[in-house]
Amino acid sequence: MAEEQPGAWFGFGFCGFGQALGSGRGRRRQVHSPEPLGAGVDICRVSASWSYTAFLTRGGHVELSGSASGAAGDCRDAWASEGLLVVLRAGPGSGALLQAWAPGSALHGEPLWAQDVVSEAEGEDEAGCEAQAGTLPLLPGALTYVSPRPPFYRTLAPELRARRLELGAEHALLLGGAGQVFSWGGGRHGQLGHGTLEAELEPRMLEALQGLPMAEVAAGGWHSVCVSETGDIYVWGWNESGQLALPTRSLAEDRKTATGEVVVTATGLKEDGAEVRRAAGGEEGAPAPFIAIQPFPALLDLPRGSDAVQASCGSRHTAVVTRTGELYTWGWGKYGQLGHKDAASLDRPCLVEYFVDKQLQVKAVTCGPWNTYVYAVEKGKR
Repeated sequence: MAEEQPGAWFGFGFCGFGQALGSGRGRRRQVHSPEPLGAGVDICRVSASWSYTAFLTRGGHVELSGSASGAAGDCRDAWASEGLLVVLRAGPGSGALLQAWAPGSALHGEPLWAQDVVSEAEGEDEAGCEAQAGTLPLLPGALTYVSPRPPFYRTLAPELRARRLELGAEHALLLGGAGQVFSWGGGRHGQLGHGTLEAELEPRMLEALQGLPMAEVAAGGWHSVCVSETGDIYVWGWNESGQLALPTRSLAEDRKTATGEVVVTATGLKEDGAEVRRAAGGEEGAPAPFIAIQPFPALLDLPRGSDAVQASCGSRHTAVVTRTGELYTWGWGKYGQLGHKDAASLDRPCLVEYFVDKQLQVKAVTCGPWNTYVYAVEKGKR
């Protein structure tokens, strides 16, 4: 890493469509350990979909890599999904122009649709560029957002005072102005956090987190994570692959199979509505509980009592950055998206040793559905 550079981006996980994910040596479908991106020092934001990734450079260029390719200039932000690529570009005066493209268009020709939007205060966007996620799909002014499915342009109530919006496969999470968390959309995996598996048509505040101001929210495919202002982590939703860092049956069966043991389970419900499966053969003969669905927020402790500052979720994996610049990952790991040099899945937080070994301090993490991108700096530098 060059001395004059403040930091660089790294990637690991699925790259079966040729998306940039490390040095790019050879034709690989997956990268099991973090590797520096070839042009990582010039990237300030990353938005990863399943088959392609959008990179925003400090010079305002959006560059696509993977099943979609192309580039565009005068950009402030970009948001990638399989059906829609959304780009926020500089508009006339102090305004901005929102454009939605078919990912395969290579950003050529005419966009699917375009919309003039009110821009942020001057300088606000640039200050947040380094080591930060963009604001999309939340639009400037925080009264509208973009959806990958019709209607593409949706409004938000002004009283929500939205600071951040995250979209999962079937649900949405919103961070309000006073640190409240709101959720809506599909709830069949408990991803809304209201204690049921019912859908919500409109934003509904999570009562379980009332009075606990949150600083970050992250939406996975069917699970949710938030980080409080004091560094605590709360998780809820689907835990099929251990993405909530709660004990899961599938991983226990894998471990038992490796040792030749048999897992026998029974299913029931806890008082808080969590779907619990118990396996015979726990400690001292007691059944070991497995959590399949956690419909209420559950407090999660990181090893060594570390405080979190940021979280990001893939389809079925989770990544968290600590206050001291460490990266923990867990959940589904089939393509190496956990960064632990293998394809194992985990139902507990595990430190990504690569950054510790390289004396790097992690500043930001962005998960794609099956991969992970990390921004890190040399220790001792900002």
